[in-house]
Amino acid sequence: MGAGDGDAVVDAARAGDEAAFAALVERHRGELRVHCYRMLGSFDEAEDLVQETFLRAWKRLGGFEGRSTFRAWLYRIATNACLDVLDGRAHRVLPRHLAGPSDPSAALLPRTDIAWLQPFPDRLFPDRPWEPVAPSETEPDSVAVTRETIELAFLAAIQHLPPRQRAVLILRDVLGWPAKRTATLLEGSVASVNSALQRARTTLREHLPERRLDWAPSAEPTERERTVLRRYMDAMERADLTAVADLLAEDVRTEMPPWPMWFRGRDAVVAALAESWAPGSPGYVGRFRMVPTRANRQPAVAAYVRRLGEPVHSAFAISVLRIEDDRIVEAVAFHDPSLFSAFALPTTLPPGDR
Repeated sequence: MGAGDGDAVVDAARAGDEAAFAALVERHRGELRVHCYRMLGSFDEAEDLVQETFLRAWKRLGGFEGRSTFRAWLYRIATNACLDVLDGRAHRVLPRHLAGPSDPSAALLPRTDIAWLQPFPDRLFPDRPWEPVAPSETEPDSVAVTRETIELAFLAAIQHLPPRQRAVLILRDVLGWPAKRTATLLEGSVASVNSALQRARTTLREHLPERRLDWAPSAEPTERERTVLRRYMDAMERADLTAVADLLAEDVRTEMPPWPMWFRGRDAVVAALAESWAPGSPGYVGRFRMVPTRANRQPAVAAYVRRLGEPVHSAFAISVLRIEDDRIVEAVAFHDPSLFSAFALPTTLPPGDR
């Protein structure tokens, strides 16, 4: 058994002690949720696959012989459960993966029910330490990936990998597992794992932002970032186009899944907002209330909208932001009210509440 697994607890669980097994489940739930989320790109499905992992583990507990740590055994079950789900399925996307930038003067395209990438609430990110990861510079052709990488740019990039390559990259470059251990988990050879890793790294480079800081793990938000966020929320609530424009980078990118459209550049984004904020416009959305939150280790806001004739502001979107040099360079607004419960947010706000 590995340190931290708790030999006595594992032994009790193997003997059929449901309380001991429940304790092991809670110990590993957080990190397995993140692992499944990285594999699937879906918060909802990650929740389901963690439950499936523990169900499979309970049924197979008698077959756990202790040749690996209990944690490694759970990762093996979780990874294979994710691979089963991903078999033959199209990868999850953001609107920019479907077509070029949209014309802000064009009519809003219909919502689509394709598989969209979803955000991950920071409040559910586990606090316990991860396995140590060797610096990627030790391998000349490696991609710089760290153990806490969960940013949208990284998640969007790895969705382009075939499922098995995705699993190898996450296990090797994110979790820091050695090739032999990864090969054992995937029931393959070390040579096949190393080959898959090299192909995955090559593909990943094609889809990651040019600068590493665009996707490397972010620390707690700085006071400058918090200031930008507060100004953005205030401008959105006042429907102040000038103030919003002042906060946007010139080449800002905005996306709005499940609408299959996106905008590139400050002028295009402001033009689209002007259309949706004009009360007499066919595309008028309503008035906003904004609540700060965090998603994917990035600043985020929960947007609530009050439409004409409605008494309250209703859940509208979770917007995940990337801020650089006091400007918003990217905003992905996930228009899915069902996400609000995962962020521990209410579905409505009274008119006067922020």
